[in-house]
Amino acid sequence: MDIAGELEIFTLVTEAGSFSEAGRRLNLAPSSIARVLDRIEARLGVRLLLRTTRSLTVTPEGATYLSSARRILADLRETEQLITDQSSPRGRLRVSSSLVYGRTFVVPLLGQFIQRHPDILVEINLTDSLVDIAAGQADVAVRMGPLPDGPLTARKLGETHKVIVASPSYLARRGTPQVPEDLLKHDCIGFNFKRGAPLWPFRKDGREYSLPIKGSVETNNGDTQGQLATEGIGIARVCAETVEEHIQAGRLVPLLEAFNPGDGEEIHAVFLGGPHTPVRVRCFIDYLVEQFQ
Repeated sequence: MDIAGELEIFTLVTEAGSFSEAGRRLNLAPSSIARVLDRIEARLGVRLLLRTTRSLTVTPEGATYLSSARRILADLRETEQLITDQSSPRGRLRVSSSLVYGRTFVVPLLGQFIQRHPDILVEINLTDSLVDIAAGQADVAVRMGPLPDGPLTARKLGETHKVIVASPSYLARRGTPQVPEDLLKHDCIGFNFKRGAPLWPFRKDGREYSLPIKGSVETNNGDTQGQLATEGIGIARVCAETVEEHIQAGRLVPLLEAFNPGDGEEIHAVFLGGPHTPVRVRCFIDYLVEQFQ
């Protein structure tokens, strides 16, 4: 028998006042109840109950043990209730997202979610490093781009679209490219997070092709690319949604839109699915789908 079961029997014996009454409530023989108490006392090396043919008396050590047993069992029941209560999601929810996408889209959604579910503690982690959900490093991750095969469940949230941008100050200094080939004479901000040749795709006369780009700066995230572009460092190719505010304010200017191939990346919420997925995770996934749609 596990210790929780022993604690249940001990507290019931003290409440019932006899082995026989406790046995009736648990559908156990009084001798089985007595063996459990003997085992507890032997393990502790003290008497918990003084037994006569007519009564049971709790010793001082037994009273201390009984107080702790009741507290432990109450905590255990409360914990199980918190876990299994599907009507009221609660607990810690660990969310991971990339820096730029998390700051632009995920973080602004958290306020309303917390208002809806005040018993959920949201822990948000923004990083461009890959977080291992299967290893327990997060409950939910918002990811962009193709997903590898694996044990995770994915729900599509939307798609991003690419745009080439530069600041008015850069264009005044270096000129505005009119066709993709003009970029070969410009400072283009590189992306060193992904391996492979620095190529930007284009479509011209119905044909898709790519051009190599080069420049003075490389970075590992789109947020920094957009910032460098607003500072006039060079031309960047970033997610249109993440620089929309800068474009509207005139801090960035879209370039070569007539040659934009319309490519983008799908956005997914990934998590460990299945029948035992915590209700707080399911609530957050449903909320993300609702908000992004």
